[in-house]
Amino acid sequence: MTIGEAATELGVEAHVLRHWENVGALTVRRDGNGYRIYDDSALEQARTVLKLRRVGLSLPEVTAAMAPKKSAAQAVVRAKIAALEKEVAHRQQAITFLQHTVECRHRYLDDCPDCTMFVRGA
Repeated sequence: MTIGEAATELGVEAHVLRHWENVGALTVRRDGNGYRIYDDSALEQARTVLKLRRVGLSLPEVTAAMAPKKSAAQAVVRAKIAALEKEVAHRQQAITFLQHTVECRHRYLDDCPDCTMFVRGA
């Protein structure tokens, strides 16, 4: 499969696949003329890169997560999990605060002891 065909199948632009290859996140073999050949292995690797990007890993994190050494890959994924959990907790606090402000009986947030507590706790 050519790079254009692979890009179409994956739903990305060809330059994205070239970039992934340039930074080491994707390995693609070449034919005798130097053209990239996307076989099943390369497509599966590209799908993995795409999925890892979609769940929030940066390209350097993707490259590290796909490292041959499993412990190194796991460390990157564990760090991303911790970062996502922290983000979820932060967003949940934001939702709790905003829900309170919508339901708050006070006209101004400064007049509400609960709102003040949220603001000081941030």
